[in-house]
Amino acid sequence: MDLASLAVFRTVAREQGITRAAELLGRVPSNVTTRVQQLETEIGVALFQRDKKRMTLTQEGETFLEYVDRILNLADEARQMVNSSTPGGTLRVGSMESTVASRLPLPLAAYNKAFPDVTIELSTAPTRQLVDGLLARRIDCALIAIPSGEWWLEPGMLDTRALFREELVLLLPPGHPDIHHADDIQPKSLAAFAPGCTYRALAEEWLTGFGSIREYFAVQEVGSYHAMFACTAAGSCISIMPRSVVDLMRHLGPVREHPLMKVDTFLACRPGFDTPAFSEFRKTLETASDIKK
Repeated sequence: MDLASLAVFRTVAREQGITRAAELLGRVPSNVTTRVQQLETEIGVALFQRDKKRMTLTQEGETFLEYVDRILNLADEARQMVNSSTPGGTLRVGSMESTVASRLPLPLAAYNKAFPDVTIELSTAPTRQLVDGLLARRIDCALIAIPSGEWWLEPGMLDTRALFREELVLLLPPGHPDIHHADDIQPKSLAAFAPGCTYRALAEEWLTGFGSIREYFAVQEVGSYHAMFACTAAGSCISIMPRSVVDLMRHLGPVREHPLMKVDTFLACRPGFDTPAFSEFRKTLETASDIKK
């Protein structure tokens, strides 16, 4: 079991097929097929379910992929650390959706121009899932929001640096009367991301006084801020999001805004992680930060 075979397996798993994986790897399809078969023989279990159109992972394959990600990512980190003259390799960046939309475009462009030998792999998820990805070594760093008192994030588990300060606003349908507290809200439906989103957790705390959200509001889980904004503008829901995101969508329709609180966005990584690529990425984001030391 060598790193090359593991890389072949991961690519086939991601692409769900031999032909596309072979193209990405610069190999002939027969070589990729042979590598996968040899790996399955060595492990002693089937890693893929095969049909005419695609290859999907078996349960054993899903488990194996988690370990393969860790192994290959750690190997890449090791290569970068011992060959640290210039930033290179792959930097796996996770981020909240809001930060990608409102904060990252210019820094990412500047970083790519300055360090073209670094490949940025960018993924989005809620904070809780991003922390899980960091600890499992699926990603190298993440932009997350961590309210004080989060029991699941133990002290020292991650290195963090506050970069951006967001103002969370409650969005109400157009024409909604002024509110002073949650009882004044007329729509009893909250459009929000799935559990794990820090902003959703803060919204639920404010709306219910730390009670059960479903006793007070129906929760309509959506996949984007655009969907939240649209539901609110249509009058069916309320939503909560950073003002920096609202500013990007004002042209989509009228809503009413009620300021709630300020929340910091942190750049987080595993303790001691400091590849040249990440070090320069951190410096680039610090230049764009609105929280100065």
